[in-house]
Amino acid sequence: MSSETDDPVTPVTPEPSAASAASAASDASDASDVSDASEAFGGAEVSEAPGASGAGLSETARVARDLIRIDTTNRGGGDAEPERPAADYVAAYLRDLGLEPEIFESAPGRASVVARVPGTDPALPAMVLHGHLDVVPADAANWSVNPFAGVVRDGMLWGRGAVDMKDMDAMMLTAVAELLRAGERPRREIVLAFFADEENGGVYGSHYLVEHHPELFAGATTAVSEVGGYSIDVEGTRAYLIQTGEKALDWIRLRARGTAAHGSRVWHDNAITRLAEAIAALGRHEWPIALCDTTRELIDHLAAILGEDPQQVAPDELVLRLGKGGGFIQASLRNTSNPTVLTAGYKHNVIPDTAEALVDVRSLPTQQGEVLAEVQRIVGPDIEIETVHSDIGLEVPFGGELVDAMTESLRRADPEARVLPYLLSGGTDNKALSRLGITGYGFVPLRLPAGLDFPGMFHGVDERVPLDALDFGHSVLVDLLRTY
Repeated sequence: MSSETDDPVTPVTPEPSAASAASAASDASDASDVSDASEAFGGAEVSEAPGASGAGLSETARVARDLIRIDTTNRGGGDAEPERPAADYVAAYLRDLGLEPEIFESAPGRASVVARVPGTDPALPAMVLHGHLDVVPADAANWSVNPFAGVVRDGMLWGRGAVDMKDMDAMMLTAVAELLRAGERPRREIVLAFFADEENGGVYGSHYLVEHHPELFAGATTAVSEVGGYSIDVEGTRAYLIQTGEKALDWIRLRARGTAAHGSRVWHDNAITRLAEAIAALGRHEWPIALCDTTRELIDHLAAILGEDPQQVAPDELVLRLGKGGGFIQASLRNTSNPTVLTAGYKHNVIPDTAEALVDVRSLPTQQGEVLAEVQRIVGPDIEIETVHSDIGLEVPFGGELVDAMTESLRRADPEARVLPYLLSGGTDNKALSRLGITGYGFVPLRLPAGLDFPGMFHGVDERVPLDALDFGHSVLVDLLRTY
């Protein structure tokens, strides 16, 4: 566990142009990378658009591409490719801007970066602007491009992390860069944080820093991070979702016990059979619709846009009318419990005495305890439940100075924008920061084409983000830093 590791604090001292050199080296290797990727994928077309290897891309796209090319795969449970190379890249970029970033390692290579950007009004409380450097695994055999090549094709940047969340990491960096290079500063002090291990619940990243270095976030009262701010199409009306809540998280292990025996016997005390019955019951369980304040407000907004009476139309019927854009919203209307991993047995002719399964349980912010009790009822008293990792749910108001500022920044960039609250079915590092009394929102402003299955990109195959959406997000973040 991270709390058992040494607690080194390692200030980064790269060469002044380390980030620029890394980007230039990455540009120089584009041709060979694309050639290698084409060979790796059986000659499938993975070539980049003309000029996309360098000058044809915006700085935000180049930085996002560079970060994608640093493999920071997080397999969970402490098994990960180290974030340190990505942390070094980020720290070098920030040093080039005259900032003083520090790298904190919770375990060897598990690195997070934190830096402060002074504001013009020291009387205002600071804001934490944060992202994470790790990504979930990608099975290259299922992708049409190399997931770590940072391929540009069809006006999009492809690769693991393109939407979760190296796109936002790049937007954060270049938004700060635009202000500082112009001799400007944000309105309030900004705590920039790039965390390790978010895809494992932040054990080696945000939770580690909150527990061991809370002083890094002193003076901050609000935070902005991932999985909000993107646009959806509501039957011809473009709307942007600001994330104002997150479900609670419980990663649990189910364990069935039986008696070991020879595989040829008639045997009713079989742990695998017992576990399979429990998993089937849980996986098929239909959780009823259960709304919280955030989802009620969202449904009211959607009904108004669609010209429906929310008292006459079921919430899930309204959400289904959003098409692909409703992927995350549908799961926010109810609790969920999805089996994800099975482990049992060690030889073909041996009936094992134990069988285990991992289940991802996401409950509404106020229902965590009762949902876990219901899971036990569904699987039965003979199934043991062990909590592997648990974290709180969050719900914050869709209102106030920060929400107003985000809304106004969006509308200056897109005057037709409708802005709606929503509850994230997953979780972010805002959970850890909330332990310090910091109110967190999800806001990665991306103006997306109506037909793009953006929710499907998260942890999915062929993850990609439109290049013009990256530039849109950069501009909105610059505006937010100037005005909030």
